Amino acid sequence: MAYGIVLEFTDVDRKQYDAVNDKLGLDMTNGKGDWPAGLLSHAAGPLPTGWVVSEIWESKSAHEGFMAGRLGAALAAVGVPAPTRVTDSDLVSYRAP
Repeated sequence: MAYGIVLEFTDVDRKQYDAVNDKLGLDMTNGKGDWPAGLLSHAAGPLPTGWVVSEIWESKSAHEGFMAGRLGAALAAVGVPAPTRVTDSDLVSYRAP
C-alpha cells in the first residue's frame, strides 16, 4: 500500500519552496516537469511558522531514494533546513477520486 509523509519546516517560505522546485525542474503552476518516480500526490502551503509539504508515495523506499538524491541536493543548494517535524505512515488506504 501507499506511504504518506508530512514535512513541516520552520522559517521556510514560498520563495524557498519555489527555488527548490526550480532546482528539481518542477513547475508547480502547471504541473509540468521532472516528477520523481513513485510520487502519487504532492501538496504544499504556508504555516504560521513556516511551510508544510504533504505527499503520497507508492512506497517508503521511493520517497527515501528521492530524498537521498535529487531532493536532498536541492534543499541543500537552496539552504532549506531539515524539517522540524515529520509525520509518516504506511497507509491502509489511498484513493484519488
